[in-house]
Amino acid sequence: MTSAAMLEDTMYQWFEHFHSNPEVSWKEFETTKKIASILDELQVTYRLLGDVPGLIAEIGTGDEVVAVRADIDALWQEVDGKWQANHSCGHDANITMVLGSLLLLKDRLLKHRVRFIFQPAEEVGNGACAAFERGAVDGVSHLFGVHLRPIEELPLGKVSPAIHHGAAYFLDGTIRGIDAHGARPHQGKNAIDVIMAIQLMLNSIHLSPFEPHSAKLTKIVADGGSTNIIPGSASFSMDIRAQRNHQLELLRNRIEFGLKSIQQQYEIGMDWKWIDFTPGAEVSSIAAQMAKNAIIETLGEGYLAEEITTPGSDDFHFYTVKKPELKATMIGIGANLAPGLHHPKMTFERSALIDASKVLACVLEKHPE
Repeated sequence: MTSAAMLEDTMYQWFEHFHSNPEVSWKEFETTKKIASILDELQVTYRLLGDVPGLIAEIGTGDEVVAVRADIDALWQEVDGKWQANHSCGHDANITMVLGSLLLLKDRLLKHRVRFIFQPAEEVGNGACAAFERGAVDGVSHLFGVHLRPIEELPLGKVSPAIHHGAAYFLDGTIRGIDAHGARPHQGKNAIDVIMAIQLMLNSIHLSPFEPHSAKLTKIVADGGSTNIIPGSASFSMDIRAQRNHQLELLRNRIEFGLKSIQQQYEIGMDWKWIDFTPGAEVSSIAAQMAKNAIIETLGEGYLAEEITTPGSDDFHFYTVKKPELKATMIGIGANLAPGLHHPKMTFERSALIDASKVLACVLEKHPE
């Protein structure tokens, strides 16, 4: 068997294992054990993150450190009527691509150290913070990420040197009005009226149309227990996104003002909290150029795609928020991925895994610029 065939066979076996054994955020203990067992077989040293799942491996010698990050968690979603962990965001592919690059590099003479970060809990937005706090990027000058892209962004045979993710906030809220009989609405304070006011408030926020943004209700629970009871209580959630971090802050301020105004208008109790934040991408032009050069060198200029701007978010960008001097970019991989990320039946062309591992190996091997 040729070395190329061995690479494919090995990577496909890894992918099948991770795909068949998904684990949700903060529960990726078996996934961590599997990655550790692979590293043991490859005789690559690593350290566990400790009190959370995930691990960090390193090869090479020298003072300079270049790193790549793979997120390892799956989503919890309904598939064919059954709720289960499911790798519909492609993190099983991300693990495989990064391990593939390690396999390609482990026996090469490197002029610097290369670190492989296997990070938990990207889907809940704070796994990168946990990895950062546990030294994941200590001493790192350049950081690369990798992610499959939906077919409307990149087809198979195209690789982008940078993904410009948007920023996101998430909010949970509760409404405390007064229940009333359906025949006597004047005696209550209808939580559904408040929910409708919140929806109208969100739709009336107008920021610059030149910068993509959105704010929408994503969950509403209001139930009086019977069809003739007007509910006074309700809970709701919001998903708020913008392409750039400053635009997201403007949205947050408008929503805060709007919720306070609605609370006063309807004379009800209302509480809300901002439960999560994912920053927008701060792409390093230096790191993106390194990725661009690696794509051309490894696969040819025909594979090179433009940098991608996408409304999706990724906690990868916490690394640059917490360490602004870090030169970072996330490489986008075309794989004919359809119907889309997070779709329970998402599929893609697995040959893209091989190309991606070669690009990653090339960019990680180059001496940092």
